[in-house]
Amino acid sequence: MLLYPNAKINIGLNVINKLESGYHEIESCFCPISLYDIIEVKTSDINHLTTSGNKINSDISDNILYKCLDKFNSNKKFRIHLHKIIPIGAGLGGGSSDAAFLLNFLKFISNKIISDDNLLKIANEVGSDCSFFIENKKKYVTGTGKKMDNIDIDINNKSIIIIDPEQPINTAEAYQNILPNKSKYQLKHILENENIENWSKYIKNDFEAFAFKKVRELKKIKSLLLKLGADFVSLSGSGSCIYGIYNNHDINQYDFPYKSFKVKIIE
Repeated sequence: MLLYPNAKINIGLNVINKLESGYHEIESCFCPISLYDIIEVKTSDINHLTTSGNKINSDISDNILYKCLDKFNSNKKFRIHLHKIIPIGAGLGGGSSDAAFLLNFLKFISNKIISDDNLLKIANEVGSDCSFFIENKKKYVTGTGKKMDNIDIDINNKSIIIIDPEQPINTAEAYQNILPNKSKYQLKHILENENIENWSKYIKNDFEAFAFKKVRELKKIKSLLLKLGADFVSLSGSGSCIYGIYNNHDINQYDFPYKSFKVKIIE
């Protein structure tokens, strides 16, 4: 069985408050995009994972896919190969998506009866954005990232360029270097009522200041995307990838001096 976990972008990311638990309250819009990893899953007599593509720096025994197998506690074993295409440490949710797609597969193939609520519970235990990828639709995300509501935002026909500076940013480090600050504007209201050309007046990603210091090229990349006519440009997640949303442009004409992906919003 082949699985194709997709990435996501964040449109707006407000870090509102740091809780006593150490978690942060956020406000963001998550949108799934057409950039995919590939997972091959076969039944086996042992659980075993191999990888190719983008280098995964952590010990393979700590990989999030092993955590999924452990938490789901299936009565079957699997040999899994992950071909990593989604950039790592980039704010695109690739690891969480890999986990969510594997969990959905385990639910599908298993004789074990598990409710949607219990599957979401496992997803939340495995990774911060996993629950989003279980349903994999545009969502307005609040709280500690677990509260998700539908959002009416029509950008499926837009073209998106994602630029990867190939300098990963550690999410924990990014959160350690951010000062919570509530936005003046409710993100959902802006996205549903303002034209995309006006988004930059109201919408921000609180991680940009830290990310732009950490990865110096990001400021230059943002300026380049705007110069090429993007309606909206932003860091995704805590970085380090940055994207531009284009309306009536043939983005295939552009060549960038950085690793880039040309994608669409998916549903």
